[in-house]
Amino acid sequence: MGNFFAELKRRHIYRVGAAYAVVAWVLLQLAANVAPILELPPWIARSILLLLILGFPVALVFAWVHQLAPESGALTRVTTGGLDWALMGALVVVIVLVSYEQLAPSLGARTAQPAGVAAARTASASVGNAISIAVLPFANLSDDKQQEFFSDGMTDEISGALAKIPDLRVVGRSSAFQFKGENKDLRAIGQTLGATHLIEGSVRKAGARVRISAQLVRSDNGLQVWSENYDRDLTDVFAIQEDIAKAIAMSLRMPLGLKPGEALITSRIADPEIYEQYLRGRALLRSRTYPATFDTLESLVARAPGFAPGWATLANAYGVAVTLMSRSGDFKTVALLTDKQEAAARKAIQLDPGYAGGYSELAGTQTRRGKWAEAEDLYKQALALDSSDSELLHTYSQTLLAVGRLKEALRVRERLRALEPLVPIYNQITARTMQANGLIDASIPILERNVTNGPQRNINLAEAYAAKGRFPDAADTLLHITSQIDRRSVEDAARLLRSAPSTTVSPAKLPTLDAELGFVYAYIGAPERMLDYPEKAVKGGNFRPIEMVWRPVAVALRKTERFKAFMRKAGLVDYWRARGWPDLCRPMGADDFVCD
Repeated sequence: MGNFFAELKRRHIYRVGAAYAVVAWVLLQLAANVAPILELPPWIARSILLLLILGFPVALVFAWVHQLAPESGALTRVTTGGLDWALMGALVVVIVLVSYEQLAPSLGARTAQPAGVAAARTASASVGNAISIAVLPFANLSDDKQQEFFSDGMTDEISGALAKIPDLRVVGRSSAFQFKGENKDLRAIGQTLGATHLIEGSVRKAGARVRISAQLVRSDNGLQVWSENYDRDLTDVFAIQEDIAKAIAMSLRMPLGLKPGEALITSRIADPEIYEQYLRGRALLRSRTYPATFDTLESLVARAPGFAPGWATLANAYGVAVTLMSRSGDFKTVALLTDKQEAAARKAIQLDPGYAGGYSELAGTQTRRGKWAEAEDLYKQALALDSSDSELLHTYSQTLLAVGRLKEALRVRERLRALEPLVPIYNQITARTMQANGLIDASIPILERNVTNGPQRNINLAEAYAAKGRFPDAADTLLHITSQIDRRSVEDAARLLRSAPSTTVSPAKLPTLDAELGFVYAYIGAPERMLDYPEKAVKGGNFRPIEMVWRPVAVALRKTERFKAFMRKAGLVDYWRARGWPDLCRPMGADDFVCD
């Protein structure tokens, strides 16, 4: 045996093996670093690795055969030269580097993960989950910058898939888009969103191919937990989304909670062109681009009548348009759009009873029709299917607020705020819900920080100032309104606030105040006129303004017969008798009720 090892040494087999290992490692490092720059497909790197592995025994055999034995046949003493020591040193360095590359991430994950999990449990204890994750907007690396809708769509879809994992809390599905295009510190983003982990990525689409890169990092220290590149046909885009979600769950050691045969991505469509149209329609809806939103989504469902998410998104588009049209007083169009929304929502439910979107959109139509019990049941069905859908929580809490279930509405808003801390409209309605619960002081900072300067934000902030007796501040805030509400009405409301608190001689002679500016009436001795706008809105099929009657400023209004008649006409008294009385009201005898 000793002679065999001496022969190996004499024939320079060790030297060849060490040199081969060092050169192979250098080549692999070059391939790993150059491939992303040149956008080489993954199979090239795999081919290089396979060739190097296959070449190793070939090189050793060649070295043995090539070195002939001495003519005498006797083995001679072989000395170790400087080149041998150099190769041995290089080989040791390679072994150390390879060992570190392979072991360091797993060791780091083992040592860092317990601390990360503990921190996650502390950070998310309020909602009962150990780990929270946010998907940051994927960068669009396509040559066509018009493909932004596609990368945004991938972000949404991956967020949705992750949200289906039972023990994983996905935060900031809308708030994360506030960081789009920003080069901000990950720790700051994680702290702002309340996320223990973040997902970053990029999308490059070229023809029928798509390359998606994704990585999972800890937000407290930026440590990479997992990363992967996917280079596939567009027809495999759903498989990529599924693979990313499953890989992340595995990295975080979380069970998927799926039954045999189930998948995280359930609503799929084979035609990549139709799927792109779906993502484009959602982008148009997000930007409130009408009528292009209708054109795109109506064409989509015509091409793919069996695609439930397409119908649900179309229903949502109709619902958003209804909200916008309600402010204009065009009640005929509101009724037409509500009918279309209901038909699209029912079609979505018929196609996929396990898809939450159809139920939430149908609930919205039933709320608009004053069918409160049906709306409540539909919302509960939707929540059972997707309890972390931010838009669902948003609309459900508004319905709870309208029917007077103020404390429950606030609990839903607090849950929504934990999931979506940065969406302006969500924060605005949360502040309004706080006001209905008497939390005026807590609502003011939220409204003051809110980035939007829309009219509703100013009205709610002015109402909070007025509730605290800051009437000049309230008037000045209203005068910042520049759109959607009649300017003369704004100026009248500001003028009346400057005279508050006061009592008018004839409420009927007061100017008509547009929309929710009617809260001003309560401060000038005409509380019943607060119902002017809600009565008009309900007549046109918009029940949302009913919530005005639950604010603390409306306590005198709730004592009037006009208020009771309005509640009966809106169908709320029948709903209360069937489902339970609201926080501020209770029955009196067989036919009457009283509210505080």
